[in-house]
Amino acid sequence: MPTPSAEALQEQHKKRLSWMPWLWYRLKPKHLLWATPWQQQVQQQLSELETITIGDNCFIAPEAALFAEPGRAITIGRQCMIAANCFLHGPITLGDEVSINHSCSMDGGGKGIIIGNQTRIANNVTIYAFNHGMAPDMPVYRQSSQSRGIVIGCDVWIGAQVGIVDGVTIGDGAVIGMGAIVTKDVPAWAIVAGNPAVIIGDRREKPLSGSNIDLPSD
Repeated sequence: MPTPSAEALQEQHKKRLSWMPWLWYRLKPKHLLWATPWQQQVQQQLSELETITIGDNCFIAPEAALFAEPGRAITIGRQCMIAANCFLHGPITLGDEVSINHSCSMDGGGKGIIIGNQTRIANNVTIYAFNHGMAPDMPVYRQSSQSRGIVIGCDVWIGAQVGIVDGVTIGDGAVIGMGAIVTKDVPAWAIVAGNPAVIIGDRREKPLSGSNIDLPSD
Protein backbone atom coordinates (compact mmCIF):
# COMPACT_ATOMS: atom_id res chain seq x y z
CA MET A 1 0.00 0.00 0.00
CA PRO A 2 1.52 3.37 -1.00
CA THR A 3 2.33 5.90 1.70
CA PRO A 4 -0.14 8.82 1.57
CA SER A 5 1.28 12.21 0.72
CA ALA A 6 1.66 14.96 3.28
CA GLU A 7 -1.08 16.91 1.48
CA ALA A 8 -3.50 13.99 1.68
CA LEU A 9 -2.79 13.52 5.38
CA GLN A 10 -3.33 17.21 5.99
CA GLU A 11 -6.69 17.19 4.20
CA GLN A 12 -7.79 14.17 6.23
CA HIS A 13 -6.70 15.95 9.40
CA LYS A 14 -8.80 18.97 8.42
CA LYS A 15 -11.81 16.72 7.91
CA ARG A 16 -11.24 15.10 11.30
CA LEU A 17 -11.11 18.52 12.96
CA SER A 18 -14.31 19.59 11.21
CA TRP A 19 -16.25 16.65 12.60
CA MET A 20 -14.51 16.50 15.99
CA PRO A 21 -13.60 20.14 16.67
CA TRP A 22 -12.50 19.58 20.27
CA LEU A 23 -9.33 18.17 18.72
CA TRP A 24 -8.44 21.72 17.63
CA TYR A 25 -7.39 22.51 21.18
CA ARG A 26 -5.07 19.49 21.29
CA LEU A 27 -3.10 20.26 18.14
CA LYS A 28 0.66 20.15 18.36
CA PRO A 29 2.68 23.23 17.33
CA LYS A 30 3.73 21.53 14.07
CA HIS A 31 0.07 21.10 13.11
CA LEU A 32 -0.85 24.64 14.09
CA LEU A 33 1.59 25.89 11.45
CA TRP A 34 -0.89 24.92 8.71
CA ALA A 35 -4.11 24.75 10.75
CA THR A 36 -4.03 28.32 12.06
CA PRO A 37 -3.88 30.00 8.61
CA TRP A 38 -6.59 27.62 7.39
CA GLN A 39 -8.96 28.61 10.21
CA GLN A 40 -8.12 32.30 9.83
CA GLN A 41 -9.14 32.12 6.20
CA VAL A 42 -12.42 30.33 7.00
CA GLN A 43 -13.34 32.87 9.68
CA GLN A 44 -12.25 35.90 7.69
CA GLN A 45 -14.41 34.88 4.75
CA LEU A 46 -17.43 34.43 7.01
CA SER A 47 -16.86 37.83 8.62
CA GLU A 48 -16.61 39.49 5.21
CA LEU A 49 -19.70 37.85 3.71
CA GLU A 50 -22.09 37.76 6.68
CA THR A 51 -22.92 39.89 9.74
CA ILE A 52 -20.83 37.69 12.01
CA THR A 53 -18.52 38.54 14.92
CA ILE A 54 -16.11 35.77 15.98
CA GLY A 55 -14.17 35.75 19.26
CA ASP A 56 -10.60 34.63 19.80
CA ASN A 57 -9.46 31.01 19.52
CA CYS A 58 -12.64 29.67 17.91
CA PHE A 59 -12.98 26.78 15.49
CA ILE A 60 -15.59 26.84 12.73
CA ALA A 61 -15.74 23.94 10.30
CA PRO A 62 -15.72 25.10 6.67
CA GLU A 63 -18.58 22.63 6.08
CA ALA A 64 -20.79 24.58 8.52
CA ALA A 65 -23.37 26.93 6.98
CA LEU A 66 -23.69 30.24 8.86
CA PHE A 67 -26.06 32.91 7.52
CA ALA A 68 -26.46 36.31 9.15
CA GLU A 69 -28.11 39.05 7.13
CA PRO A 70 -28.18 42.63 8.50
CA GLY A 71 -30.56 42.54 11.45
CA ARG A 72 -29.92 38.82 11.92
CA ALA A 73 -26.39 38.95 13.32
CA ILE A 74 -24.48 35.98 14.69
CA THR A 75 -22.15 36.77 17.59
CA ILE A 76 -19.70 34.07 18.66
CA GLY A 77 -17.77 34.37 21.93
CA ARG A 78 -14.25 33.19 22.72
CA GLN A 79 -13.12 29.58 22.25
CA CYS A 80 -16.32 28.32 20.65
CA MET A 81 -16.53 25.26 18.38
CA ILE A 82 -18.96 24.76 15.49
CA ALA A 83 -18.67 21.40 13.74
CA ALA A 84 -19.37 20.21 10.20
CA ASN A 85 -22.84 20.22 8.65
CA CYS A 86 -24.27 22.69 11.16
CA PHE A 87 -26.81 25.24 9.93
CA LEU A 88 -27.02 28.51 11.90
CA HIS A 89 -29.27 31.38 10.84
CA GLY A 90 -29.22 34.48 13.02
CA PRO A 91 -30.01 36.21 15.19
CA ILE A 92 -27.87 33.98 17.40
CA THR A 93 -25.57 34.90 20.28
CA LEU A 94 -23.09 32.38 21.67
CA GLY A 95 -21.22 33.00 24.92
CA ASP A 96 -17.67 31.83 25.56
CA GLU A 97 -16.61 28.17 25.25
CA VAL A 98 -19.82 27.02 23.58
CA SER A 99 -19.57 23.71 21.69
CA ILE A 100 -21.95 22.86 18.83
CA ASN A 101 -21.38 19.40 17.45
CA HIS A 102 -22.08 18.21 13.93
CA SER A 103 -25.37 18.46 12.05
CA CYS A 104 -27.15 20.86 14.40
CA SER A 105 -29.78 23.20 12.97
CA MET A 106 -30.64 26.57 14.53
CA ASP A 107 -32.76 29.49 13.34
CA GLY A 108 -33.14 32.58 15.48
CA GLY A 109 -36.42 33.68 13.90
CA GLY A 110 -37.29 37.26 14.76
CA LYS A 111 -36.31 37.34 18.45
CA GLY A 112 -33.15 35.24 18.42
CA ILE A 113 -31.37 32.43 20.21
CA ILE A 114 -29.05 33.20 23.15
CA ILE A 115 -26.71 30.47 24.45
CA GLY A 116 -24.68 31.00 27.62
CA ASN A 117 -21.05 30.30 28.42
CA GLN A 118 -19.69 26.74 28.45
CA THR A 119 -22.86 25.13 27.11
CA ARG A 120 -22.34 21.92 25.18
CA ILE A 121 -24.68 20.88 22.36
CA ALA A 122 -24.38 17.36 20.97
CA ASN A 123 -25.04 16.34 17.37
CA ASN A 124 -28.30 16.70 15.41
CA VAL A 125 -29.92 19.14 17.83
CA THR A 126 -32.69 21.35 16.40
CA ILE A 127 -33.42 24.78 17.88
CA TYR A 128 -36.00 26.99 16.13
CA ALA A 129 -37.07 30.33 17.59
CA PHE A 130 -40.22 30.75 15.51
CA ASN A 131 -43.54 29.09 14.69
CA HIS A 132 -45.93 29.31 11.75
CA GLY A 133 -49.54 30.27 12.19
CA MET A 134 -51.99 27.36 12.12
CA ALA A 135 -55.36 29.00 11.42
CA PRO A 136 -57.61 26.58 9.48
CA ASP A 137 -58.78 29.11 6.88
CA MET A 138 -55.54 29.21 4.85
CA PRO A 139 -52.54 26.96 4.12
CA VAL A 140 -49.87 26.99 6.84
CA TYR A 141 -47.15 28.13 4.43
CA ARG A 142 -49.09 31.34 3.68
CA GLN A 143 -49.43 32.32 7.32
CA SER A 144 -46.99 34.70 8.97
CA SER A 145 -44.60 33.32 11.57
CA GLN A 146 -44.27 34.45 15.18
CA SER A 147 -41.15 34.49 17.33
CA ARG A 148 -40.63 34.77 21.08
CA GLY A 149 -36.96 33.75 21.21
CA ILE A 150 -35.03 31.02 23.01
CA VAL A 151 -32.62 31.47 25.92
CA ILE A 152 -30.25 28.71 27.01
CA GLY A 153 -28.19 29.32 30.14
CA CYS A 154 -24.57 28.64 31.06
CA ASP A 155 -23.09 25.15 31.54
CA VAL A 156 -26.09 23.45 29.93
CA TRP A 157 -25.59 20.00 28.42
CA ILE A 158 -27.94 19.27 25.50
CA GLY A 159 -27.88 15.68 24.28
CA ALA A 160 -28.02 14.34 20.75
CA GLN A 161 -31.19 14.73 18.67
CA VAL A 162 -32.88 17.11 21.10
CA GLY A 163 -35.51 19.53 19.80
CA ILE A 164 -36.15 22.91 21.46
CA VAL A 165 -39.17 24.98 20.46
CA ASP A 166 -39.72 28.73 20.39
CA GLY A 167 -40.32 30.57 23.65
CA VAL A 168 -38.34 28.17 25.86
CA THR A 169 -35.84 29.26 28.52
CA ILE A 170 -33.40 26.68 29.87
CA GLY A 171 -31.76 27.55 33.18
CA ASP A 172 -28.07 27.41 34.04
CA GLY A 173 -26.62 23.97 34.66
CA ALA A 174 -29.54 22.01 33.20
CA VAL A 175 -29.10 18.71 31.34
CA ILE A 176 -31.35 17.71 28.42
CA GLY A 177 -31.37 13.96 27.72
CA MET A 178 -30.93 12.44 24.28
CA GLY A 179 -33.96 12.75 22.00
CA ALA A 180 -35.92 15.02 24.34
CA ILE A 181 -38.38 17.56 22.92
CA VAL A 182 -38.33 20.66 25.09
CA THR A 183 -41.65 22.52 24.93
CA LYS A 184 -41.59 24.30 28.31
CA ASP A 185 -39.06 26.19 30.42
CA VAL A 186 -36.45 24.09 32.21
CA PRO A 187 -35.32 25.20 35.69
CA ALA A 188 -31.67 25.65 36.57
CA TRP A 189 -29.88 22.36 37.42
CA ALA A 190 -32.82 20.22 36.27
CA ILE A 191 -32.28 16.97 34.36
CA VAL A 192 -35.04 16.48 31.78
CA ALA A 193 -35.84 13.75 29.26
CA GLY A 194 -38.69 12.50 27.08
CA ASN A 195 -41.22 13.81 24.57
CA PRO A 196 -42.42 16.18 25.83
CA ALA A 197 -39.47 16.66 28.19
CA VAL A 198 -40.18 16.28 31.91
CA ILE A 199 -37.95 16.66 34.94
CA ILE A 200 -36.34 13.37 36.02
CA GLY A 201 -33.70 14.67 38.40
CA ASP A 202 -31.52 17.48 39.68
CA ARG A 203 -27.75 17.73 39.14
CA ARG A 204 -27.23 18.91 42.70
CA GLU A 205 -28.97 15.86 44.16
CA LYS A 206 -27.59 13.13 41.87
CA PRO A 207 -24.25 13.98 40.27
CA LEU A 208 -23.95 12.74 36.69
CA SER A 209 -20.40 11.47 37.17
CA GLY A 210 -20.69 7.75 37.73
CA SER A 211 -24.50 7.83 37.85
CA ASN A 212 -26.77 5.36 36.06
CA ILE A 213 -28.91 8.03 34.39
CA ASP A 214 -29.20 7.24 30.67
CA LEU A 215 -27.89 10.45 29.16
CA PRO A 216 -26.04 11.11 25.91
CA SER A 217 -22.41 11.78 25.34
CA ASP A 218 -21.47 14.85 23.29
